[in-house]
Order: sequence, then C-alpha cells, then structure tokens
Amino acid sequence: MALLKVQNLSLGYDSHAIVENLNFTVNTGDYLCIVGENGSGKSTLMKTLLHLQEPISGQILTGDGLKKNEIGYLPQQTIVQKDFPASVREIVLSGCQGRSLLRPFYSKEDKKLAKINMERMEILDLEKRCYRELSGGQQQRVLLARALCATRKVLLLDEPVSGLDPKVTAQMYELIQKLNKDGITIIMISHDIAAAVLYASHILHIGDDIFFGTRDEYKKSEVGKLFLMQNKIALNTTNTIKTIEAPGSNTVSSLGQGQGGQA
Repeated sequence: MALLKVQNLSLGYDSHAIVENLNFTVNTGDYLCIVGENGSGKSTLMKTLLHLQEPISGQILTGDGLKKNEIGYLPQQTIVQKDFPASVREIVLSGCQGRSLLRPFYSKEDKKLAKINMERMEILDLEKRCYRELSGGQQQRVLLARALCATRKVLLLDEPVSGLDPKVTAQMYELIQKLNKDGITIIMISHDIAAAVLYASHILHIGDDIFFGTRDEYKKSEVGKLFLMQNKIALNTTNTIKTIEAPGSNTVSSLGQGQGGQA
C-alpha cells in the first residue's frame, strides 16, 4: 500500500527550482535511500516531506492512514544538539509531543512507549544519564528511540551515521535494517552509496539525472553505474561491495549484507 506518493514535485527557494518533475512512490515496508551529489536537493526534499517547506509545484499524497504528525524524524546532529543538557529519558519522551497535541503532560501510555523504545534501542540502562555525556553512537540510539515515539509507520533519517566510526556505523545500519524488518518504512538520505545499494529496497537518485527504482534496477542503470564508479564502488556477484582505494594502495575494504558488530 502506498504510504507516500510524490507527483510532479518541483523544489527550490524563491521560485528557483533545484529539482523538477520528481515522481516516486513509497510503499509500506519500503527502505528508500535518497542519494546524489551535494546540493542536488536531498535535504530540501526531506524538509518538504516533513511539511517544513512548501514545494514550488506538485503534490505529496499520503496513504495507509498516515498523518502529518506521525512521521518520525532523525535530523543531522549539530554541535548544539550534541551538547544538549537533558536526560536520555527526557529526550526520548519528547518524541511523544506530536501525539500529545495540547496535553501539557506525558500520559502513562507515553511513558510506556518511551520505555519500550529505549529497550528496543538497548539504552534503557542509560535513561538517567545526561545526553551530552554519551558517545556518538549512543546519542544516535537515543534520537532513534525519540523518533520511534512519534511513529509506528515511517522514519525519515538524514545522514544517521555521519561522524560515527566504522564499527558503530555498521551497528547503526543493522539497527535500521532490523526496524525495517519489523515493519517500519525507512526513508534515508545517505552519502554512503555503498551501504545504500546493500541495505535499501529502493533508490532515489537526485541530480542532473533523476532515477527511482529498486536497488537492483539502480545498479544496472546508467545513472547508478556512473555514480558507483565515481564513488569507487565495485559490486561482485555475491552482492558484496568493495571500496576501491586510491592508486598505489593495496587496501580494499569490503562489506556484505548484514555485516557488522552487535547492534
């Protein structure tokens, strides 16, 4: 069932379009990665999907009973956010505010949901800790738990592994993949094209050329093959990616589907 349907969407600022005639559909259970060069309009699209910015033209239709306040969002972290002086529990609970509407307090159901999502992210033991004292990976788990308090259907993630070390990055990808397998629809902006073609069910490529289709269709498309080549990504028959190092280096890093440390 279609959760989001984007029709003839043009995006930009002050009537200056940076993306035109964008069309794609996100069905319930999809894992969509949005890729493309810097400045191609990925973040503008995310803001538009969140109704934080109006499109120049076109429309976004919702289905499967999805409401505007039922979209979980994990933004890119800023220095200010990383240093936020609140407890883990307080931050996770704040994800319930969109559903609480005018209610000036958190209900028992809100508190129960926050606990469930902290357990889901394996951070319940951190609930009394100050957020700014946590590692980058722990902070991202807190923010994911917060986003899950806002939705049971769809998560919008903006560069969720930015700034994380390789081991924690692998754990985060596995965590997101598990959420998707549990029924959460994922829409993620990513500069990590290698991970995108491993984990995503669908790829939306934004740039001079626009592509939308399944992961396999993207890998076979001219747009996809060129972008993978530009990012020095090779694919073999076992669906494992290899990152090709600079000339003169003997190092080749690889990552397989589902590979990584314990999440």
